[in-house]
Amino acid sequence: MKSSGALYRKYRPQSFAEVRDQDHIVKVLEGAIKKEQIPHAILFSGTRGTGKTTMARIFAQSLKTSAVDLYEIDAASNRGIDDIRELKEAVHTLPFESKYKVYIVDEVHMLTKEAFNALLKTLEEPPAHVIFILATTEEEKVLDTILSRCQVFRFRSPSREVLNELVTEVAKKEGFTLKPEAADLIALAADGSFRDALGVTQKVILASGDKIGTVDEVAAIIGAPKGELMIELLNALNDGATSAALKAIEKVVALNIDMKLFLRLLLENMRAIIMLRHRSDSEEVLLARFSPEAKAAICALATNKTSPVNSKMLVRFLAVAEQIIYSPIPHLPLEIAVIDVTTKE
Repeated sequence: MKSSGALYRKYRPQSFAEVRDQDHIVKVLEGAIKKEQIPHAILFSGTRGTGKTTMARIFAQSLKTSAVDLYEIDAASNRGIDDIRELKEAVHTLPFESKYKVYIVDEVHMLTKEAFNALLKTLEEPPAHVIFILATTEEEKVLDTILSRCQVFRFRSPSREVLNELVTEVAKKEGFTLKPEAADLIALAADGSFRDALGVTQKVILASGDKIGTVDEVAAIIGAPKGELMIELLNALNDGATSAALKAIEKVVALNIDMKLFLRLLLENMRAIIMLRHRSDSEEVLLARFSPEAKAAICALATNKTSPVNSKMLVRFLAVAEQIIYSPIPHLPLEIAVIDVTTKE
């Protein structure tokens, strides 16, 4: 295997051209550089692992800022008024080698109120040679007075398709093959994070006994159910077999499978059954993400037009997704829903 070091660092984009799924930001930043209209205060907002710090570094690099003139500050660790006062004094010194000194302040929402106010004064009248790039996962916690002085760029969470493509390509570069359904499960579990997707991919590569990653290997690593367990529950729901369905959930709990992820996969399977029942001409597209065993089970259930696995059941389980978040017993809402839909009145 070629893997050495963290994959998310190894395959971190090094230029605007390598950035995925953030074209709306790349276009503006490239335009600002080309027209030499560089904003002196920028805020990158977005969920974890979407590439905010990476984009900040690429922007600094595109401005030909050398390493000695690039400063990265973690606001979670340097959040006090004294830290910002030191920064305020340092910004007035000229760059050593570059046109600009660039300050990247990560997790800026972690600053104290006093530190925010001190930073605000610096942002109001920054020296011409200084650029601030603030990054946050919680924009709502950043003071409005700070936001109003920044050009704000909101990062999109990468789509499942983009993450699927990324992990497949990276695995290939590492001399490893991810089965399509395995790559898709990684993309699903990553929940919009490039970093998490590559982190799971690395674990699969390290844990696999060969050079091929299967969906069951991914499932074991991320706490997702094996395919046969999902099929077992779907068949029990189709048969109205309360005991069998509850037994399947019991197995899920015993295996310490993440309940939110399990429910999301269950909803995906149920959706595929219902959609295939009404759109048989779209079978290839609808089932592209599923393993051969899952495809066979879904097709069998879809052909039964009187099956209780229908839109009404799907709506009932959609409600469970929200209930799980607040339930002190994560699997309890699912158990109640199973009893509701399989018990005849």
